[in-house]
Amino acid sequence: MGSQSAKGLSMNELAEQQQKRPEPKPSGWLWFAGITFTVIIAVFGYILSKVPGFDHVGPLACAIVIAVMYRQFFGYPEKLRTGIQFSSKRFLRFAIILYGLKLNIDIVLHQGLGLLARDVGVIVFAILFTVWLGKLLKAESSLVLLLGVGTGVCGAAAIAAVSPIVKAKDEDTAIGVGIIALVGTIFSITYTILRPFLPLSAIDYGIWSGISLHEIAHVALAGAPAGPDGLAIALLAKLGRVLLLVPLCFILMYWVKRKSSGSAGDTKIEFPWFLIGFILMSLFGSYVLGKSIPVSKAAMDVVANATTFILTTAMVGLGLNVSLRDLRTKAARPLIAMLITSVILSVISYFIA
Repeated sequence: MGSQSAKGLSMNELAEQQQKRPEPKPSGWLWFAGITFTVIIAVFGYILSKVPGFDHVGPLACAIVIAVMYRQFFGYPEKLRTGIQFSSKRFLRFAIILYGLKLNIDIVLHQGLGLLARDVGVIVFAILFTVWLGKLLKAESSLVLLLGVGTGVCGAAAIAAVSPIVKAKDEDTAIGVGIIALVGTIFSITYTILRPFLPLSAIDYGIWSGISLHEIAHVALAGAPAGPDGLAIALLAKLGRVLLLVPLCFILMYWVKRKSSGSAGDTKIEFPWFLIGFILMSLFGSYVLGKSIPVSKAAMDVVANATTFILTTAMVGLGLNVSLRDLRTKAARPLIAMLITSVILSVISYFIA
């Protein structure tokens, strides 16, 4: 008995040691193969986004669709997991940093302060109303919060920036980005159809588009029929919302930390260092590029396209975590909450434009 007990104890100790032992790291080529895998699907996403019908949806949503379908038919490529996770996390943060170049802080602060006040109202309304509707509909709280942030701020980029702060699942992030891309595209096309029938000047229409639509690409699509002046004011209004992403992230950090400290398990919140990079790139793009360092529009377009591609590659990594079975049961109610919020936001924004 004593020897059996001792033997059992040693086996337990051995089991504990095996649990504590870190998993063996895959070889470098598997890590590289995982990254390459996400890049290839991102390329296919770009190709699909050129097909009529998908051209308004954009490469991010197209890449997510391909990744989700791959997961359903072939399963998750476990051997490539580390490379895929590198794309979904590291590339995501790097893309957010580069995204800062799209924000000209100088223009927003000097010409868009009035719009900025309306942008604050839009963000507060979108997040709080979406979360409230989500609770009313008993929807997935994490996904509802991401959709509220995406609706109020700047679509996929906002969801990507907020996800690590609120500790959202990769699946929720991918679903949120896909929903934002789809709904935002529908709304922006609807705006262009309604434009000739609305009693709004080009400037007022541009403001309406900029403070109510989801992504910069959606604002550009909807604002184009208003001419160069209308498009310019639309993008300015949208950039104000992008600027407000930074303080929103820090507010959410405080909220998550306070919420977790009140619970039984106090969770440590990782500081979003990529936001510092976002701010620095915004300052660099606003006060250095084009002034101290001359740069052509073609070069900026290359950087913008590279940023979108890196973000698309990250979305592939997130999309591979999505299960269609869960999507049917999980996404319907958050989608309804976001749609209702978007419609009401469009109506309110129309009257304050």
